[in-house]
Amino acid sequence: MNILYLCHRFPFPPKRGGKIRPFNMIRHLSATGHRVTVGSLARSPEEAEESKGIAPYCDSFEMGHVTEWVQVARMLVRLPVATPSSMGFFYSPELAKHVRGLLSSKPWDLIFVHCSSVAQYVEHVQDVPKILDFGDMDSQKWFEYANYKPFPLSLGYRFEGAKMRAAEKRLARRFDLCTATTRAEWETLNAYATGADTDWFPNGVDADFFCPADEPYDADTISFIGRMDYYPNQECMARFCEETWPLLKSARPGMKLLIVGADPTPAMRKLGDLPGVTVTGSVPDVRPFVRKSALTVAPLNIARGTQNKILEAMAMGVPVVTSSIAAGGVDAESETHFLVADTPAACAQAIMKIVDSPAERNRLAVAGRLRMLSHHAWPRSMARLDGVIDRAIKNFSNSKGVVA
Repeated sequence: MNILYLCHRFPFPPKRGGKIRPFNMIRHLSATGHRVTVGSLARSPEEAEESKGIAPYCDSFEMGHVTEWVQVARMLVRLPVATPSSMGFFYSPELAKHVRGLLSSKPWDLIFVHCSSVAQYVEHVQDVPKILDFGDMDSQKWFEYANYKPFPLSLGYRFEGAKMRAAEKRLARRFDLCTATTRAEWETLNAYATGADTDWFPNGVDADFFCPADEPYDADTISFIGRMDYYPNQECMARFCEETWPLLKSARPGMKLLIVGADPTPAMRKLGDLPGVTVTGSVPDVRPFVRKSALTVAPLNIARGTQNKILEAMAMGVPVVTSSIAAGGVDAESETHFLVADTPAACAQAIMKIVDSPAERNRLAVAGRLRMLSHHAWPRSMARLDGVIDRAIKNFSNSKGVVA
């Protein structure tokens, strides 16, 4: 099939959550014989150059070149209107022109969109089967932000959430099938009662790349992995360092915390002034930091969809202590495959349970990796994607009165 694939972040290199899922879909579709044309945004000359690495994994690609300040301006002008600001942030006249040209250049068998913010480029198309992979339901993320931001920012986030939820409902009706990343996100989508056909398929993890190491771990080291310019990561680590870290240092004075992730803000760098805390900033490879850790923490208070940091740590045979909301995006069971804790005291207790017991660490390490192999392997997820595509094409044919 000729497939036009649109996504909000250029899906190469697949180093962050918003790129990993679309990259693996594109790679799978191309490997199974489809001719995939990718359309997305590049936000700097460096990203545009780096993104060319997608070439071996698709038939062709088109970029919309944008700059951050222009995109922020497009977002701001939408603040007082019904269109979500998110859609302004991900709009590019250049990409829109490319998409129009592609649509008129040849017949397409399928249009696949990852992320609702770029559905605007093709929502009007009616003569091609279309799938919208929401991934996460973004409106719910804005509603959650509102609970953590001071007034009047909280009001702004709540307004954006309401606008995004209305857009999500409208878009769901304009696609032949809509998907989400987790069962919880899928249930949110279904709760909209749009009448759209829906499904979900999970994120996977490259268990060959994220594999256990032979080197010993440091029982006094724990780590957090995640981009530090991302508000949910900032919020959770600021709170963790304020409320949980003193409990851990009191129980085990030699304990060390590694906060590993790109672009930490000044406030995040200041966490490195705390005893035992290191803020690394960007690193070429997170795996050595995870593998040397007794465990990783993911104490997020704001989380939608799947936290790839959890999947990757478990695949490396490193136990995870996480919050309930972050655990909801992983197809695994608390106590069996990872530990879940939602208060500072409970989090500290779970961490100490692992660092004080090599046997408990080993149990979770083995069980966690096996769960990733059985429930979060990309081939398994992509088999579900193939079924989604078949259903979408059948839905389109039925809507047009054509025998599939």
